Amino acid sequence: MEGGSDPAVLSEMLADDAVFHSPVVHTPQAGKALVMAYLTAAADVFGNGSFRYVRELVDGNEMMLEFVAEMDGITVNGVDIIRFGEDGRITDFKVMVRPLKAINKVWEMMARQLEEARG
Repeated sequence: MEGGSDPAVLSEMLADDAVFHSPVVHTPQAGKALVMAYLTAAADVFGNGSFRYVRELVDGNEMMLEFVAEMDGITVNGVDIIRFGEDGRITDFKVMVRPLKAINKVWEMMARQLEEARG
């Protein structure tokens, strides 16, 4: 997680049947390709140098990483809740964000990034 946003490293970390739960998209995004699309877009959106993890909780094959970042002058506070399979690969990745102003900013910037990625 701290090694940056290298897509090749991320791809190796994800299970083929991984599921991503976005703070702004109603339905879970299932499958490695979709999870990769969301996580690489998030890396681009949050990659302004302000993103940092401030707390880590680990319980067996699950972890919760609290993060803080700034986006266009708005402080974003959130958590990544990650579950790993028996093989050590990520099977479930849920992101929760607060406050509402931050959720709206994340939605705006992620939508733009995903649209650009689609071409």
